[in-house]
Amino acid sequence: MDAVPLTKDQEEQRKLEEYIEKIHYSDRYSDDLYEYRHVILPKQLLRLVPKNFFNEEQGTLRLLSEPEWRGIGITQSLGWEHYEVHAPEPHVLLFRRPKDFVPPPQHANTKATRRR
Repeated sequence: MDAVPLTKDQEEQRKLEEYIEKIHYSDRYSDDLYEYRHVILPKQLLRLVPKNFFNEEQGTLRLLSEPEWRGIGITQSLGWEHYEVHAPEPHVLLFRRPKDFVPPPQHANTKATRRR
């Protein structure tokens, strides 16, 4: 049986999923106030990020909201914020969250309900 060729959209989706699997999440590190981590996007994935996520004059990523960074395939627990852009390496995103972050109660209840 012959394989059915993928449409352009299906091929792009397949590549996107492959790139997302290659996102690197650093170990967490902290200071007195925050815990930090950096996320390294494969350069191929960075090329697929919407143009409006970049600062036009600098050519670097702007700070992304949680829905935006989740929308490009970054997955992390709650409370993380994209707080810094590393201009020399635009594929490296720096994140932080308060050191003693506790998820809001509605999220904790939702997880507990799912486990039952």
